[in-house]
Amino acid sequence: MDATGTVAPSDATAGDEVWVLGAAMTRFGRYPDQDLIDLGAAAANAALADGGVSMADIDVLGAGNLYEAGSGVGQRLQKQIGQTGIPVYNVANACATGATAIRCVYMAIKAGEADMGLAVGFEKMGKMGLLGAKPPSGEAEAFEPSGRYGSVMSVEGRLGTTLMPGVFAQAGMEYAYENGGVGFEQFAKVAEKNHRNSTLNPLAQYRKEFSLDEIMGAPMMAYPNTVLMCCPTGDGGAAVVLVSGERLRSLSDEQQARAVRIGASVMTSDPWTEGDQVQPDVNTLTRQAASRAYEISGVDPSDLDLVELHDCFATAELIHYDNLGLCAPGEAGKFIEEGGPERDGPTPVNVSGGLISKGHPLGATGVANVYEVTTHLRGEAGDRQIPGARVGLTHVIGLGSACCVHVLEKANA
Repeated sequence: MDATGTVAPSDATAGDEVWVLGAAMTRFGRYPDQDLIDLGAAAANAALADGGVSMADIDVLGAGNLYEAGSGVGQRLQKQIGQTGIPVYNVANACATGATAIRCVYMAIKAGEADMGLAVGFEKMGKMGLLGAKPPSGEAEAFEPSGRYGSVMSVEGRLGTTLMPGVFAQAGMEYAYENGGVGFEQFAKVAEKNHRNSTLNPLAQYRKEFSLDEIMGAPMMAYPNTVLMCCPTGDGGAAVVLVSGERLRSLSDEQQARAVRIGASVMTSDPWTEGDQVQPDVNTLTRQAASRAYEISGVDPSDLDLVELHDCFATAELIHYDNLGLCAPGEAGKFIEEGGPERDGPTPVNVSGGLISKGHPLGATGVANVYEVTTHLRGEAGDRQIPGARVGLTHVIGLGSACCVHVLEKANA
């Protein structure tokens, strides 16, 4: 990184650097007239076009999908976008599925087995109800298995629920109990911010602003999360093209100028903790992933110009302020109260609208987060653009499976 905070492709050592060359996503929502492969193909083709390349240039494909993970979705996708005989990795890793697909491609490039790869996250959920409930297809095992976190026997949670609204409600209340300045209103302000941000994002599933009173007065799902503090289910796809530093230097000046460097790609799983045997621990694996990502990239939380984190519920976003080091320990409530994660705050968080408004098609989310940050670092985010953004972070967590954190840095135009 130079004195202006940018990274030049010419600084990359062959085999040592991985860059985002192309990025795209569909609008998240309901697509009754398109199937899963249609959504994946739309995102993949758009990402290839954005990067100025074709399937003939791609050496490896990572396909992230949860509901149909056992059906060879990557190979099915190839039949629609181009069969070239390349390796295909079909990935299912709970809500971290899409980010894991990116990491598969990233590692193939880092290993020298590929110069360019395509990662696609795509999901078709429909209206399946509460996260953790049985999917309409009956393929419950393809979804996040309820109650299986860190033990052979199912955990019950402190309040006897392993449905996601309950899990994250309990996590939020535990944080509020242990730290000052956190209550119902502070959690609700997270959702107020994200709904407001979504009005600037044409790809968000919902684009409606709600007042704090409307959010707090909405039907309660699991205290303190009302329905307007919970992410919706939906359909959608997102894709990124990754390229090695050596290959990038052979491309056009325009392609190099728009490339975004992956400063760190980290994945963790749940370590053993005593509390995790009763209540799923949504904190430790995130803290460990973030710490490692900062160490690898040389980026400090204070360097971040924007963050897209996993706000499946408002309580989740607030506690992840602390887990990702965006605020002082125990001061997530103060951070939201003082406008820390607002668009004009020190560290804008979920300027896309987050999962709460942008939507959460499970397999697509991790890739969509990278798309969002990449778009800002390129200066191409339109009305929602964070001015001068040079460094960003993405975070996604799949309970019982993985946490993925990526640090992204702007190329030197």
